[in-house]
Formats: sequence, structure tokens, C-alpha cells
Amino acid sequence: MSLPETIAKEKDTRPPVAIGHVRLYVSNVSEASEFFVKIGLRLITQSEQVAVLELRGGTHLVLRTTPEAIVFGTKAPFDLMVDDVFATRDAFTEWGLTVSEIEPGRIHSSFTLTGPDGYVLTFNSSHTGGREV
Repeated sequence: MSLPETIAKEKDTRPPVAIGHVRLYVSNVSEASEFFVKIGLRLITQSEQVAVLELRGGTHLVLRTTPEAIVFGTKAPFDLMVDDVFATRDAFTEWGLTVSEIEPGRIHSSFTLTGPDGYVLTFNSSHTGGREV
């Protein structure tokens, strides 16, 4: 018997394990938090030094301050996935955010968005195939 079979709830088809927290160091937690809320994350808690924002599936993005300079154009240590990459990019463009063109790929179509502190965030099309995640 596998782990999912031993602990899965009846009729719950989601995988039994998820990424809990992803960390991103920023120069200004308040500004970064506001940005991530604007693009679709849910604010859980925020202080001057740390913020916790929620993504689909319950994963949390933890923003923490850092005194170190962040080099503009640094790739974020994670990527994001959305149901409609084309509509998402269009919305970000309408809001005046800095986005790249959509690049088709073998598995995902994707674009990048310049975020807080000049981080480059990659947005991918979903490949869940309609499965609950």
C-alpha cells in the first residue's frame, strides 16, 4: 500500500504532498506584498520584516527583508503557473506591468514579468489536465 492510499481522504484525488513554503528576499516587504496581491496571491499576514502570501493549493510565498542588494534581472527561485497564460499576460500588459512575449514550449507556454526588486518571474501555462491540485 502506498502513502497516498494510506492517508488520502475518500474521493480526494489530489496528491497527498505539496510544497509548503517558498522564500523570496526583498528590499521592501510592503511594496513586494502589494505587488504579489495585485497579480493574484492572497495576503495571509504582513509585518515590516516578513509577509506570507498564499497561492493555489495552499503553498505560501514568504517575503523577507534583506539588507543585501538584489541585482536587477535576477531570476526568481520559483516559477508560477496559471490556467490561461494568454489572458494573464494581457491583463498584466493592461496594468502597465513589464512582461515579455509568450514563448511556446514543449510542455508549457510561458512569459516573464518583472517584479519587485527587478526579479524576473516566469509564468507558465497549466498542465494539470483538469486534475484537482
